[in-house]
Amino acid sequence: MTTGQPRISMQSAILPQRQRWWSGGVLRMLVLAAIVFCVLAAGGTKPAQAASAGEVTGLRFGASGTRTRVVLDLDRSVTYDVQVQTAPNQLTIDLDAVQWQVPPNAKGPPRGLVQAHHFSPLMPGKSRFVVEMAQPVRIVGAILLPPSQDSLTYRLVVDVVPDPNAASAPAVQQEAARALMPAIPNPQAPSAPAPEPVPVPKPRALPVVVLDPGHGGIDPGATAIDGDYEKDLVLEMAKELRALIERSGRYRVVLTREGDQFIQLRDRIAIARELGGNIFISIHADSLRLAEQRGASIYTLSEKASDAEAARFASQENKADILAGTDLSQHDAVVATILIDLAQRDTNNKSITFADIMSEELAAVTPMVKRHRRFAGFAVLKSPDIPSVLLELGYLSNPDDARNLAQSNYRAKLGQAIVRSLDRYFAVPRS
Repeated sequence: MTTGQPRISMQSAILPQRQRWWSGGVLRMLVLAAIVFCVLAAGGTKPAQAASAGEVTGLRFGASGTRTRVVLDLDRSVTYDVQVQTAPNQLTIDLDAVQWQVPPNAKGPPRGLVQAHHFSPLMPGKSRFVVEMAQPVRIVGAILLPPSQDSLTYRLVVDVVPDPNAASAPAVQQEAARALMPAIPNPQAPSAPAPEPVPVPKPRALPVVVLDPGHGGIDPGATAIDGDYEKDLVLEMAKELRALIERSGRYRVVLTREGDQFIQLRDRIAIARELGGNIFISIHADSLRLAEQRGASIYTLSEKASDAEAARFASQENKADILAGTDLSQHDAVVATILIDLAQRDTNNKSITFADIMSEELAAVTPMVKRHRRFAGFAVLKSPDIPSVLLELGYLSNPDDARNLAQSNYRAKLGQAIVRSLDRYFAVPRS
């Protein structure tokens, strides 16, 4: 035997021919089985598993004035459909199939018009969340917000307000049905023609006014001489303005934020478009090193700022997204095509019309800067289809402006001027 020769070779040399064939066949089968096992272990022929269902991880309710808000936190993006009904009064939210993973102590008490709620599978691939309401409601906003800088969850936000017309709707429908029924002839009376159907007028859709309180969350904005932050002042102004506008009964009003949260500039536009906005008003208050500068101003969109101050302010505002970790250059496609550019030009003309009207109304109740009609490249003014303005209420670095803006009666005068501006703008016939 040669030194180092494998022992198996010696054994095979003394085996009969048939035994050697059988032994080799077994060896080949073992090798083949090992190869198949390795392939299966590596997932080569492993059947694909169905993606797991999403999860609802949080639930919150909020109330502000007449508005009630329902917020669902989700671990991923889903499709959704929201509807309301009467008898019983309910808000239903239909989602892709999701699992309810909300801790019992994380729901918080019902608020606003919410009385109760429950979650249940609807059908294969669908789930339903039902909110019992204290009275008939209508939906004024529904949007799925992507994860923010501070949270990895998606947020489905649904806003409702009381619907006083819902209670009378059945009576109107019954009256219309009776009017459409043919008359039953009376054999003892001469025949008479059936009455003409009574048309039931459709309710007129109210223009949607989107108020955008600037800054929020990690972005405080300017600081007043008394230490107050711009983000807090403009949010308070927006809520007071919403109450004034809704009191007129001529508009629906939505806010891009209800609390102290950071919303990216482009997301503010997305919210306005999702809610069907007809006019967009971004509310701010500036600050300068020169305390003497005071007065309100109004900006509309211009890719080339009208003066150095407008250019500085636009650059400062647009950097809010960069500071939060977002590259604005990724969003420039919104105005990249010729079609969108043409639409934006028409929208900008309407923005200028509204800004000019607002300038006249505000000038009657508050000081204005020397050139109060200005142009700048603000990101929040770049919606291609919603007329938009940015309103500077004044300078928080100026003692007079800061003192005035801290007074509710002064803010009420500004709000009433804005309501008059909306009335004049929407009264102008436009194609």
